[in-house]
Amino acid sequence: MNFVKRAALSLRSRAARTLLTFGTFAVISAMVLGGVLITSATADAGEAARRGVGAEAELGLDPEALVSGGSFQAPAIGVATLDRIGASPLVERYNYTSFNGTRLLGGAGLVSEAPLYPDAPDTYTLVHGVLDSALLPGFSDGSWRLLSGRPITAADGDRDVVLVEERLAELNGLAVGDALTLTENDPAGDHQAEFTVAGIYRDPSDEPDPEFQQLPADRLIIPATALARLNPGDGPATVRAATFQLQGPEVFEEFEAFARDTAGAQLDGFALDLNDQAVEQMTGPLESIARAATVAMWLVGVAGAAVLGLLAVLAVRQRRREFGVLLAMGERKGKLVAQQAVEVLVVAALAVVAVSAVAESLTQRAGTALLRDEAAAAQREIDAWQPPSPGSTGLGEGIDPDDAPVENADPIDEITVRLDPAALSTVVGVGLGVGLLATAIPAAAVLRLSPRAILTKGN
Repeated sequence: MNFVKRAALSLRSRAARTLLTFGTFAVISAMVLGGVLITSATADAGEAARRGVGAEAELGLDPEALVSGGSFQAPAIGVATLDRIGASPLVERYNYTSFNGTRLLGGAGLVSEAPLYPDAPDTYTLVHGVLDSALLPGFSDGSWRLLSGRPITAADGDRDVVLVEERLAELNGLAVGDALTLTENDPAGDHQAEFTVAGIYRDPSDEPDPEFQQLPADRLIIPATALARLNPGDGPATVRAATFQLQGPEVFEEFEAFARDTAGAQLDGFALDLNDQAVEQMTGPLESIARAATVAMWLVGVAGAAVLGLLAVLAVRQRRREFGVLLAMGERKGKLVAQQAVEVLVVAALAVVAVSAVAESLTQRAGTALLRDEAAAAQREIDAWQPPSPGSTGLGEGIDPDDAPVENADPIDEITVRLDPAALSTVVGVGLGVGLLATAIPAAAVLRLSPRAILTKGN
């Protein structure tokens, strides 16, 4: 009799064992396929988040380098050097920032009634110099909004233009195109310049800046080079911080090498780091459920393989007499092994087909439920974070300001599961591989004996 026909008869006559084997294969296939689908879906969601947020390299002061070097004076780097670094083809956009003090002249006043520091003049505030105002965190994350006018860009390097917060503009009756006179920071100096209001923006926050204690309403934004011109005694335009939006996180090391070659010793006292905090905050729940799915997949896979192996051993022991008779009748051992393989392949194929029909929808529901739980837990941690008290670094309170949540970077709480040929081929390969190994090893152990030994040895 053909071994394929014998395999079909064996599956039908041993219906209980066939159903048990089918169930085991179905569980293995479901868990492996679910793990693969969730891993693939979380990877796609994470990649989409990285593309959406982008890769941002931050250049800032390195306190450890300053302390180890014995210097406590913060270094500065020339904007001309940063412009050469920003010209790299690895950089899509870049920005640098600086700040200094100024006084408003011509009768203009501040929103805050309290001075910025004791004995400060009534109209003394801070002015922030930038290359591209649209790349400031407040504008890039959407918390600040330009109400009228235009942003400051690199083309404004030679212009004296200013962005004013709407509360300061309303207090002084300022509109786009109006003039605002500012002075240099040095109280002994008498240099002043007239700035044209290029735009009016809204910052909804009422909290003072944690570093400078400046109220958001009194913040002025001008080109960094204009800030240097306003303070002629400080020399060429320099800054202490810069950000570079890169083509992707994978080019960071190449960009860092280019930046250090370009700037040389000017980067002493600075640290250049890849800022992926927003991406980590968004993708944290994705990584959590991907790890859980992988662990569950391996645990169920190993346990299922052990159960299949046990079923195969029991089946082979129960069929010793059948094997012995067939071998005594002249059947080749290879065909008996092939019969076992066919039985396993048929059951495994049916299990994979059945699981594949419902895997996508079930995995979508299960993955979304798990992800929403993780995202909700992550969001609760974000909401519970409290900044250090005003004027404090937070270290004495057990608070690290670097751990502050990133605004508008909510944890991802939804994935899209898609059953593709790659995932299906993975589960087919795993299922068939486990089944064949679990069947072939015990069968080969019996079939290496002679028909006489099989029939006389018993169970």
